[in-house]
Amino acid sequence: MNGDGSGAPPWGPADPVPDLKDTQAIPGLGSIRGPGGTGDQAGDGPAAEDTRDSGNRDGGTDADAETGEDAADAEGGKHRRSFWRELPVLIVIALVLALVIKAFAIQAFYIPSSSMENTLDIGDRVLINKIVYHLRPIHRGDIIVFDGTGSWDLDTPTGSSNIFSKAVDELEGLVGISHDSSIYIKRVIGVPGDHVACCDAAGQVTVNGVPLSEGSYLFPRNVPSTQKFSITVPAGNLWVMGDHRLVSYDSRGHQGNPGGGSIPESAVLGRAFVLIWPPSRWGFLNIPATFEQPQLNASNAAAGGSTAALRAALDNGTPVRPATSPLPLALGFVGAVPITWLQRRARHRLRDRRNKPRNR
Repeated sequence: MNGDGSGAPPWGPADPVPDLKDTQAIPGLGSIRGPGGTGDQAGDGPAAEDTRDSGNRDGGTDADAETGEDAADAEGGKHRRSFWRELPVLIVIALVLALVIKAFAIQAFYIPSSSMENTLDIGDRVLINKIVYHLRPIHRGDIIVFDGTGSWDLDTPTGSSNIFSKAVDELEGLVGISHDSSIYIKRVIGVPGDHVACCDAAGQVTVNGVPLSEGSYLFPRNVPSTQKFSITVPAGNLWVMGDHRLVSYDSRGHQGNPGGGSIPESAVLGRAFVLIWPPSRWGFLNIPATFEQPQLNASNAAAGGSTAALRAALDNGTPVRPATSPLPLALGFVGAVPITWLQRRARHRLRDRRNKPRNR
């Protein structure tokens, strides 16, 4: 320190000034500036950082963009491969669901004849409920779909018992290829134990002596029946007729067959409950009011009608028949999509859980 209080450098006038190139930079702070205002020679100062940042922004942009594009392409390719791997699973699940729906719940049918006009016209499509008769007996007035093999179609060969042949038939039915000419759709007029006859003095069909008012569903200008008949429906059987009585070949025309024209309850595939096509005719197929007359059941019981046979109908089961509509397959795909999504999500969660300890 000089006497005048002014500072002096820590070296003598004859000592050499340290070379700035030999200065060491403090990491993160850069080198100490020299007397001439120079510094950051080691390339670690703010200027150098700005230069590196600029270099990263300029010179590194292409490489980073290429890396991002490659990652995006890889991710897209991964998703595409994942989709194609899971598509067979989706198809299998859809087929299984469609077969289950078709066999046990709902099936669609095409109306090929005029025997149920005007309730059902040629070309109409209906859905049948296969579950309802496991919950309640068959009711008078129900519109049912049934297999006439063994009752009306005595010469029709029975289907193959080979499991592979049945599987092929079921798959063909899902896409609307198969067609079984022994499948019929009619209205139930008499249940087990009922006495069904035509006609009374007013020209009406009677059930247990109670006349039916059929004007709400009979084809216009049709009489209830031009053919006389009188039958007590055997236990486990049904008397069925079409709504277009003049052209319907129903129980009246099969009185020489086993059951006297009636069909076994075990042949019933299900109840037609809704008309789905064409849209202009959409609607539910309800039981006409005339079949709700309390006297029908009272007269049946008084005449010794088989209430036990009605209850036993629940135990007959519902056979599985080929379908003629792709609707079950469509419903199967609708159900398969969320199932496939759920199993995929569960699989990813399980994989993440397994990988989590290795990332710690």
